[in-house]
Amino acid sequence: MSPESKKLFNVVILGVAFMFMFTAFQTCGNVAQTVIRSLNSTDFHGSGYTSIYIAVFIQPFTWSFYTASVFIGIAAAVLWTAQGNCLTVNSDENTIGRNSGIFWALLQSSLFFGNLYIYYAWQGKTQISENDRRTVFIALTVISLVGTVLFFLIRKPDPPNVLGDDGSSDNESLEVNMSVQNNMTKAVDAFKKSLKLCITKEILYLSVTTAYTGLELTFFSGIYGTCIGAVNQFGTEEKSLIGLSGIFIGIGEILGGSLFGLLSKNSRFGRNPVVLLGILVHFVAFYLIFLNIPSDAPVAPIEGTDSNAYINSSKEIALFCSFLLGLGDSCFNTQLISILGFLYSEDSAPAFAVFKFVQSICAAMAFFYSNYLLLHWQLLVMVIFGFFGTLSFFTVEWEAANFVARGSEYRSI
Repeated sequence: MSPESKKLFNVVILGVAFMFMFTAFQTCGNVAQTVIRSLNSTDFHGSGYTSIYIAVFIQPFTWSFYTASVFIGIAAAVLWTAQGNCLTVNSDENTIGRNSGIFWALLQSSLFFGNLYIYYAWQGKTQISENDRRTVFIALTVISLVGTVLFFLIRKPDPPNVLGDDGSSDNESLEVNMSVQNNMTKAVDAFKKSLKLCITKEILYLSVTTAYTGLELTFFSGIYGTCIGAVNQFGTEEKSLIGLSGIFIGIGEILGGSLFGLLSKNSRFGRNPVVLLGILVHFVAFYLIFLNIPSDAPVAPIEGTDSNAYINSSKEIALFCSFLLGLGDSCFNTQLISILGFLYSEDSAPAFAVFKFVQSICAAMAFFYSNYLLLHWQLLVMVIFGFFGTLSFFTVEWEAANFVARGSEYRSI
């Protein structure tokens, strides 16, 4: 297998592994608050943090929800930092856009399978029984374990220059003896570099964009599905519509990832047009959601809400908005991954660590305020962050070529 084929193989395996893991994770996140409400217990009132760890839903306890949330938060930081680094080392400046699109399309295919089951299994149900809950989350736990095993198929890419060297065997034995010490040193150095990276101009600008992706990630993956499930005007289909909404989000994500992966071959226009398309698509989605969904839907009780929106609530508009949310999200995330891999190609782990840190903090904040703010205020927060996040991304993209040209500044951190 040629070096380029091996790198493409690694990207595909990375995407497929994430697809299995997030078939479980994103389906869990989409239905978590609905399941918690169906438990009909004040012990489980609260935020979407409880949606994070899949297996605890099989036999839920309050303490297990919050304990698992802490561990999955730590694991997610490691997982996504490794993902960004793996994608970068298996790409170059000509293939990073293509590989980002391939990975994103495979990852977001996960929104199809679990949500398709939810749509058919929960059709016509207003309450989720214990048997329904256990069946779903046992299956999702097994699927996530399959994804974990697939990571072991990723191969180490060949170094750029492979030359015969008589002293190579001696060097290899020395490397083995020092591997543990070197790994610890690298981890400490990466942490220090991440802290220093936080105050650089490029990361500060991109942090605004990243903050927006954290807010909208929480909205489409946890809050919007709950809002749809709370609208009593949708009748007995309100719960199954949660799964269908997830499927339409997935269609938008896959379409965006595939399309931008192909368009990256002709990159003369840069990344800005894709991000501009993303924010325009999201603004249209937010406006339609504002008109179509009652403002008290995020904080509605277990019985749902009978409040009226500005128009008669439409299932078709709700699902169309799901598609737009997925399409816009793919615009932002594929281009953020691409620009980080481009700017920090020599050592991407610290940059992706900062990216995931900011995104996770903002996602947690959104989960927190989602239980208290009415829908129109949540939409306003995302509009503000989306506007300034887009301008910040434009600024970095315009200066990206100059930044890479003076790459010594990053290496000196």
